[in-house]
Amino acid sequence: MKKLTVIVFLLAINIQAFAQDLMDILEEETTETKNYTTATFKGTRILNGHSVENRKKGTLEFLISHRFGRVNLGADELYGLDQSNIRFAFEYGLTDNIMLGVGRSSFDKTYDGFIKYKFLKQSTGKKSFPFTATIFSSIAYRTLKDFDPEDEPTFSQKLSYVSQILIARKFSPAFSLQITPTYVHRNSVAINDDPHGIFAVGIGSRVKITKRISINGEYYYTANPLQSIDASNSLAFGVDIETGGHVFQIILSNSITMIEKSFITESTDNFFEGDIHLGFNISRAFQVGNKKKKKLKQIKNSGI
Repeated sequence: MKKLTVIVFLLAINIQAFAQDLMDILEEETTETKNYTTATFKGTRILNGHSVENRKKGTLEFLISHRFGRVNLGADELYGLDQSNIRFAFEYGLTDNIMLGVGRSSFDKTYDGFIKYKFLKQSTGKKSFPFTATIFSSIAYRTLKDFDPEDEPTFSQKLSYVSQILIARKFSPAFSLQITPTYVHRNSVAINDDPHGIFAVGIGSRVKITKRISINGEYYYTANPLQSIDASNSLAFGVDIETGGHVFQIILSNSITMIEKSFITESTDNFFEGDIHLGFNISRAFQVGNKKKKKLKQIKNSGI
């Protein structure tokens, strides 16, 4: 009986030591694992402006954006719904970190294209990093014929460019914040006092309410605005609703335009005086790449 007691005692000590060693190994492996933060924002847009998010490789997104007239136009204009600006766009994930896009806006009959490159990722664990950063660059071509036929601008004069660095951090599963330093360049301006280059900074946030719904806010401050118009800073509030294969955004903004060169520098309405435009973004994503081939490649790389 004494021998049995000693054996049980020694076995218990060995099991405890083994369990402790196993926990130490698991803890060490967990610490050494690098985990990237996902879904800092639910879609590729906070509201008017881009978020740090890209579409995954091989994913094609069709995006429709609407902005209606001012709500304070009254019942005769159906509170702005009689007026509408629209933008159609196709955006494609070239890789998981690079996205390309092209679009066409009814406002100024503008065609635009852009590229986004996510070059830093927020992560935890081994060699953690505190934020995600994405470079955004776009070009816009204005085709509205509002000029004297004998004084038509050249192709180059109709071009505008935007460069941004999108810097965001997901502080918790429910809250994300983004800062967006911005530079807008116009090849031609309306008057000599208008700057060709405009500097601005944006701030945007997301507060998650439920698994599929979040409230977003966005504001852009312009350091040297255009002098030819009564420019105002762009402000927007909205709701993200995720419904299966697409994200639906309902937006209230003082900006009626939907591309960076326009809503950041050309907004003229005052949100707090009732110059509010109801709008929405709706997107639908399609998988263009071969899912089966991609899955097999992931399994092969994992060593399964």
